[in-house]
Amino acid sequence: MDILIWIIIIALFLASFASIIFPIIPGPLVLWLGFLAYFFFINGEELSVLFWIGMVILTVILIVADIIANSYFVKRYGGSKWGERFAAIGVIVGSFIIPPFGLIILPFILVLIVELVQKRSTEEAFKASLGSLFGFLSGSVAKVVIQLIMIIWFFIELWL
Repeated sequence: MDILIWIIIIALFLASFASIIFPIIPGPLVLWLGFLAYFFFINGEELSVLFWIGMVILTVILIVADIIANSYFVKRYGGSKWGERFAAIGVIVGSFIIPPFGLIILPFILVLIVELVQKRSTEEAFKASLGSLFGFLSGSVAKVVIQLIMIIWFFIELWL
């Protein structure tokens, strides 16, 4: 029975990485299902309170990574506050529209339109839109790193 649970846990951990490409898959939730499967079906006593607190904190960071990265890079590349806001909206809405391309295209287009409406030059608007693309890429890298940290921490908890 333990082998079957471990197969499920590993499958859930791997599926969490699919959420980078297919945002319809809730990566943090899938990770948590793996942790909880271990807790309830194998041995919940091995996971410390510090582990659970750390997982809650990392989960919050994981959930907002795309929004934070997108807003940061739009601002860094000269985008306005409205450009930042629409980049965040684009990330949220884009995750439901043609995943994963909606995450890339929608924030880019929204930032471009918002910046042009605010009478920015085409070059400035395009540059701010590129910031949303860099935001998506850096947010994706951050999510992979955070998920790896969470999984590695899980296994360290079991071995110590």
